[in-house]
Amino acid sequence: MNSYQEKDKFYVAVDCIIFGFEDGKLKLLVFNRKINPFKDSLSLIGSFVKIGESVSDASKRILEEFTGLRNVYMKELKTYSSVDRDPGYRCISVAQYALIRIHKSIKKIVEQNEAQWFEVQELPALILDHNQMTTDALRRIEELARYRPIGFELLPEKFTIPQLQALYEAIYRRTLDPRNFRKKILSFDVIIKLDEKDKTSSKKGAFLYKFDRDKYQKLQESGYNFEI
Repeated sequence: MNSYQEKDKFYVAVDCIIFGFEDGKLKLLVFNRKINPFKDSLSLIGSFVKIGESVSDASKRILEEFTGLRNVYMKELKTYSSVDRDPGYRCISVAQYALIRIHKSIKKIVEQNEAQWFEVQELPALILDHNQMTTDALRRIEELARYRPIGFELLPEKFTIPQLQALYEAIYRRTLDPRNFRKKILSFDVIIKLDEKDKTSSKKGAFLYKFDRDKYQKLQESGYNFEI
């Protein structure tokens, strides 16, 4: 007899904590759960892992289904395995988090899947331990921001320093001094000033910048600290 058949069985799920950045706000993607228990309640986007896929593949599948995006920066957060975490059945969840830039095509797909964005400062009550997952993911992103520029994933290719500051303020959830931020971010020497200006906010405009990925990669490999 196959000894595996004698063991207790349980489900493995993956829950995706998908953060998006739009108009200076960091947002979380949630949807109305489609199965019981807690059907129609707000939930992180998740699914059971299929027999023929890895946790990583499952998270990529979920992200593509709800946003239409592939090759997105996604990392494993941690495993949630409390015995009573899911009243439906014994289920262990491996949480993954992603950072994406919200644009029109993403909004359209999100709406088609009856999902919605909530600002992280105004999160609703989510099912199970999903609020805890979200809190843990926000802390991880704050830690991550100390070691690498986050804007690669969340800003357009060309951006202003005020736009970059708005992103860091959204991540840290606090206000940063503009002069100190500019001085600090320029000291990293990983952004390139362009001969173009963004004049959407004023006639004078603000110079546009882009990331220098080669310089960033070298500094990251050297263990450079990017903390703002």
